[in-house]
Amino acid sequence: MSEQTSRSGSLAELKDMVSAAGGPAAAQAEAPREPKRDAQGRSYATGRRKNAIARVWVKPGKGEMEINGKTLSKYFARPVLRMLISQPFLVTDRYQQFDVYATVVGGGLSGQAGALRHGISRALTYYEPGLRPLLKKAGFLTRDPRAVERKKYGKPKARRSFQFSKR
Repeated sequence: MSEQTSRSGSLAELKDMVSAAGGPAAAQAEAPREPKRDAQGRSYATGRRKNAIARVWVKPGKGEMEINGKTLSKYFARPVLRMLISQPFLVTDRYQQFDVYATVVGGGLSGQAGALRHGISRALTYYEPGLRPLLKKAGFLTRDPRAVERKKYGKPKARRSFQFSKR
C-alpha cells in the first residue's frame, strides 16, 4: 500500500514538474521546425491514397505542375481532379507560387489525384513549416485509409451474394 502511495506521489511531482516547465506542447512551441530542403531548394514528400503512391518535389516557381513528364491538364483531364490537386495551394494562399514535379504509380486516376494532394501538402509543410496548422485543419495531412474491400470466397464480389432461388 505504501509503495502505491509513493508511486502516486512521484507521479504528482512529475506532473507538477512538467506543468511548471510548460509541458510537452511548450517544448515544441519553443523549437520551431526547420525547413527540409535539398541542394536545389526543393522539398520532397510521399503521398498515398488507395493503391497509388506519389513522389512529389516542390520548389518556388510560377505554378507549373509536371506529373510523370506531362502537364497537369494532360495527365488529369477531369477538372474535378485538377481542383482536388490545387486545394493545398488555395488553402495556404500559395497558388501559382510553387512548381510541382511528381511521379505517380499505381491505382486509378482518382487515387493518384488523392495521393498527389497528400504529397503536395506534406512537401509544403517541409518547405514552410508554418503552413502545417492550416493544412492539418483542412485534413490534407491525414492519409485517407479507405481502400477497396477484398473479395470473399463463395461470393461473386466483396459482399454481393448469388441470387437466392426458393424453387
